Amino acid sequence: MSFSEIDLQWFAAEDEGRTEDPSEYKLKKARDEGRVAKSHELAGALVMLVTVLVLIVCAKFLMRNCAELMVYFFTRSADSSPFQGKYFSVFVIYLAKMVLPLVVSGTVAGILANIIQNKGFLFSTKPIEFQFSKITPKVGQYLKKTMFSFEGGFNILKSFFKVIVIAFVAYLVIRSDMKVFLEFLNVSNISAAVGRIAFSAAKILVIGAVLFLLIAIPDYFVQKKQFIESMKMTKQEVKQEYKEMEGDPDVKAKLDQAQRQLLQKNMPQMVAKSDVVIANPTHFAVALLYDKQVADAPQVMAKGADQVAFRIREIARENDVPIVENRPLARALYAETDVGDIIPIEYINAIVTIYTQIDYLNKRKI
Repeated sequence: MSFSEIDLQWFAAEDEGRTEDPSEYKLKKARDEGRVAKSHELAGALVMLVTVLVLIVCAKFLMRNCAELMVYFFTRSADSSPFQGKYFSVFVIYLAKMVLPLVVSGTVAGILANIIQNKGFLFSTKPIEFQFSKITPKVGQYLKKTMFSFEGGFNILKSFFKVIVIAFVAYLVIRSDMKVFLEFLNVSNISAAVGRIAFSAAKILVIGAVLFLLIAIPDYFVQKKQFIESMKMTKQEVKQEYKEMEGDPDVKAKLDQAQRQLLQKNMPQMVAKSDVVIANPTHFAVALLYDKQVADAPQVMAKGADQVAFRIREIARENDVPIVENRPLARALYAETDVGDIIPIEYINAIVTIYTQIDYLNKRKI
């Protein structure tokens, strides 16, 4: 079974009723707060791999500085003079030269791993802000999350698997090099022995880091699914978010209704300023106006059936507004739109054709 086939019930949200997928607004808000889907395993594996490679490249440099440092202090070990501050300064300088390449490479690798996972640079102080709730003991919740949940079981499984992997790799490398190690028992060249042991240790570290990186890749997708599940919303949360972004749906519906009533009340003026009236000869009539400053498509200014449709056609004739008879289009617009609506996209082509005909007729009149 692949990780893409894992049942999402394994990641079931703790709170009942969170059945709705997280909205883009909620995901963006979480990102601004520094909460994104990421795998610590991926960051750790990349840091380990890069640091080990830098350690191998700088091995001779590190050994030389380490030897110089030991010689420096051993040659002065018999010095009976009072402690001098320069000894500490020398130690700090040598330590910095040996440690700095590893620290810098590890830091850069860690930043790079997070940038890759976060799909860009992300900086937020929210996660480090002091919150009293974070220091309040929650033993039950902690045990439930770390031991009695999929997340806890998955993390324990990963830890055991990594131990087994590194032990197996170490066993294979040491077994393959055992003959060489035994030969050093009869050789007085300590430098060669240390170098050969360091080479074997480097092989173990590199192979282990690569395997950890391969393990971390599916872990990232598991963490991503788990994060999305934790961000799921209840229906009430979706409704509340919609209210915050778009306004209360009930209030908005009432405002739309009031606007339509106002437009219908001012029907004579609305029809008079329209571009065209699309009519079913006796039953339906729909007046349209295209104003680029208001919308990208024509808007329904008035509509009616039977007597109201007759009145719309009458007003259109009085104001020289073209009347185009199109039975299916008039019926569809009457049934699927309200006064003030933009025409549905599926009728755009038919409306464009009508507007083109009107423009042609107006040019002929001129």
